Amino acid sequence: MLGSEENIAAIRAALDIAPDNIPLRLHLAKLLQEHLRNDEAHQEFQTALRQLKSAIIQRPADADLYRLMADAQQALGDEAGAMSSFGISVALQPYVGHTGHTGHTGHTGHLRGDSPDTASSAEDPEAQNQLEKELGQLGPLERLAMGRDDSGDMEPQEELAERPKIKFADVGGMEEIKEQIRMSIVYPFQHPEMFAAYGRRAGGGLLLFGPPGCGKTYIARATAGEVGAAFIHVGISDVLDMWHGESERKLHAIFEAARRLRPTILFFDELEALGGNRLDMRQHFQRTLVNQFLSEMDGMEGDNSEILVIGATNSPWHVEPALRRPGRFEHIIFVPPPDQEARREILRLHLAGKPAAEDVEVPRLARDTEGFSGADLRSVVDAASDQALQDAMRSGKVVPFSTNLLLAALRKTRPSTLEWLSTARNYAIYSNEGGLYDEVAAYLKKRKLLG
Repeated sequence: MLGSEENIAAIRAALDIAPDNIPLRLHLAKLLQEHLRNDEAHQEFQTALRQLKSAIIQRPADADLYRLMADAQQALGDEAGAMSSFGISVALQPYVGHTGHTGHTGHTGHLRGDSPDTASSAEDPEAQNQLEKELGQLGPLERLAMGRDDSGDMEPQEELAERPKIKFADVGGMEEIKEQIRMSIVYPFQHPEMFAAYGRRAGGGLLLFGPPGCGKTYIARATAGEVGAAFIHVGISDVLDMWHGESERKLHAIFEAARRLRPTILFFDELEALGGNRLDMRQHFQRTLVNQFLSEMDGMEGDNSEILVIGATNSPWHVEPALRRPGRFEHIIFVPPPDQEARREILRLHLAGKPAAEDVEVPRLARDTEGFSGADLRSVVDAASDQALQDAMRSGKVVPFSTNLLLAALRKTRPSTLEWLSTARNYAIYSNEGGLYDEVAAYLKKRKLLG
């Protein structure tokens, strides 16, 4: 039997040959986790999660993909996401064949007509009630996406949308990005008459892209708080549905809810999963969802005044180009890893309340964490907290935070943005005819990662 190192090396070699083998990658991640190589395990889980999200775009009714996604999300600490993915996999299971992969049937988009059993269950009220029980209780956002409140009426309730309390003042750094958002979003909401004089109105679309963990969701919430708008956070599971035509209906219901609650900010996380490039799609029903998205953005289905649509993506190169044209996501903003000033603020935020944290050399740590995302910085502080807590348990007294403690945690951490920057570099060099990646290129040159 192979030793642990040989086993890990053998699996890595197999992944070099078949990098898209997601179950094998998850097996490697769990093996690394068992041997306390947590940083490596985290990277493999993250890679598997990205691959799963891309695979689900191609096969959105594949129960096994959702089950694997639940495993990866749980390993990464996303319990809510894991429960949602597992629930979808359970709901899809009755409709798969003996292979367990609905995507292999060739009729993923028409499950209602795949077999007599499926058709009868869709038409039988008792079978439908049983299916709803299996799906579990719908949460508030899911009821909003379905366009129903608790009573079954089709009027979504205002309390289903968030009212964020955070504002730009609560966001560390990102001053240039804040100013871009103020000019394109905040000021039109706050001074509509002035912008109307120039033929401009509040609303429109804003696309945030950049490495994961750099604050795209946080800045979107802060934008809603800044203008006092309702905030509706839309995820993949809130739209994608196994029934033909249901995804488009859910998307329309979400936009209708936003129109009733205006001023509203609709935030689409992982935009590439819902608005992916149609040229990459094999199934017709996937393209119709993108078409529905385009129609909603254009206001063909209703008045979009005072509706701001913010999309966030780590993969702008996979987003449908038609979504990026003027009138849709016309403002495209690169959200890079935080600069030194922002890192200093983020570190202070995460160190607040820790024992003797005021003695930590935060400026030094900020200087030594070039390229780290906000999530990476939190991971460093958490790792230092774990070590301090372990020392405290041994000694029986509180161990104060120190610069050396944090530096030791830092030496064990690599910035998670490096893989994204490496991919983005290729697009900045070879696929930047429209200038989409100009800001990325400027950032890479500043970091001396681009000649």
